[in-house]
Amino acid sequence: MDLVLASNSDGIGVVTLNNPKKLNALSEDLIAQLIAALEKFYAEEVRVVILRAQPGSKVWSAGHDVHELPEGRRDPLSWNDPLRQLVRAIEAFPAPVIAMVEGGVWGGAVETVLACDMIIAAPQATFAVTPARLGVPYNVSGMMNFMSAASLRIVKELAFTARPIDALRAERVGMINHVIAAEELESFTFDMARVITENAPLSISVMKEQLRVLAGAKPISPRGFEKVQGLRQVVYDSEDYLEGIRAFKEKRRPLFRGR
Repeated sequence: MDLVLASNSDGIGVVTLNNPKKLNALSEDLIAQLIAALEKFYAEEVRVVILRAQPGSKVWSAGHDVHELPEGRRDPLSWNDPLRQLVRAIEAFPAPVIAMVEGGVWGGAVETVLACDMIIAAPQATFAVTPARLGVPYNVSGMMNFMSAASLRIVKELAFTARPIDALRAERVGMINHVIAAEELESFTFDMARVITENAPLSISVMKEQLRVLAGAKPISPRGFEKVQGLRQVVYDSEDYLEGIRAFKEKRRPLFRGR
């Protein structure tokens, strides 16, 4: 089964998440197909990519496929985790990537959307950062990506409550570019993509890379990095982490004890 659909027309590449039965969860297979689509677009020299779900989706993506996370004693979100590979592929893609969002965006899918260069969403779209619901330790680079997309207070609210914010508020706090009525979302997004294709691709590619490097230029000492990285082990070695993963798989509410 094709978990993503890819098409290219007039310099605009479109990648559509195509696994609604599993709420477009970011499984290894789906991510591999998505990255392969980006590689194909790179070879075809597309000038802009649109990343979307099927029209009318209630859930854009449920984020990490929790069934693929280990049940403890191993870092669940390592450097080579598929989501990390996807985020790097989007960031490194030499042309702009636009996320066109309908429905809910959960967990790691929020970081995927924020990795895109622009985000255009329907009013019904919501964004929820959910590791605290699962007892999962989020990785350092992911946290830095969130901090690049919103103020520290907004990131804390998202991370600590795990409650969704709607598209209108996300636009107001600068997380996304535009909120467009659902019936106009596709035409607005493709109009923006066409404008981009008419501009100089080399200039855009260089500016995208400049902005990526500058956005990541946040000084941190080796000691500080070791500390924030080491803090994650406290979580994935805990009983709470195991409880969160098992509760999700058993479709019940987790009981966290802080140990």
